Amino acid sequence: MSLLIAGTVAIDNVITPTEKQEGLLGGSAAYAALAASIFSQPVHLVGIIGHDFPKPHLDLLTSRGISLDNVERSTGESFTWTGEYFADMNTRTTHKVGINVLETWLPKLTDATASEIKIAVLANMSPDNQLQTLELCSKADFVIADTMDLWISIANERLHEVLKKIDLLVINDGEAKEFAATTNLIEAGRKLQAKGPKFVIVKRGEHGSYLFGEGAQDFFACSAYPLPSVFDPTGAGDSFLGGLAGWLAANGKTKPTFEDLKTAVVHGSVVASYTCEAFSTRRLQDVSAVDVAGRLAELRGYTAFV
Repeated sequence: MSLLIAGTVAIDNVITPTEKQEGLLGGSAAYAALAASIFSQPVHLVGIIGHDFPKPHLDLLTSRGISLDNVERSTGESFTWTGEYFADMNTRTTHKVGINVLETWLPKLTDATASEIKIAVLANMSPDNQLQTLELCSKADFVIADTMDLWISIANERLHEVLKKIDLLVINDGEAKEFAATTNLIEAGRKLQAKGPKFVIVKRGEHGSYLFGEGAQDFFACSAYPLPSVFDPTGAGDSFLGGLAGWLAANGKTKPTFEDLKTAVVHGSVVASYTCEAFSTRRLQDVSAVDVAGRLAELRGYTAFV
């Protein structure tokens, strides 16, 4: 089942309370594509990189069944992000962002890719780039989009256009409240649905996620997999997004029901837990579907009751 993931492919520099690492693989689309590849291959990655992008990162992506046919190579410098996490690993400061090649990027797809895409994921990137990608994959049966507080603030009108054209919005709790102008997450989820998407998922970090469906009773609360410690949470939300999309693609759910999405959300939640266990994608890139199934069984035991 053909799956497309568009977004940023970056070079990250990450500081935690115990260590600092530079030149890491990062970017919303890179994390999401690696997570999706656990369940479904090939994954068609759409993005742009500069002349300085490390070849080992590209080799890793292709080794996981991720097609780079739609990744543009530029003579400019790659998109970079430098951030620092503090003691509780929930508080983060961005020290530097190098927009670089993203500044003038226009997404492009090969004709072959555009003709076969069934599920399209618009990972975190500007609403303009999301809308441009939507035009290129108009034959997709199901479209998922992520966003962030920056775009809510500076590109609100364009973001509203995106919401009218997608099937599922994935957004974190703080951003959901900001975008919906409410302090209540349940109200926020329903107000975001009213802006266009059939389904909404509100990510709640270590507390799991909420899924909102069409019916008044279509609500699902998913727990996060409990980790004894968090090493680096960078990309966890993107991994959640990719994991759920990969599960949908692997199971032929191109027009998923609410029940399908409940299962996809749980798989995405488990996949995201692996990302937090090491810097960058180093833990995620070695995870198999068998690993996820084992951790999923544990999560089911933790949350089941009579």
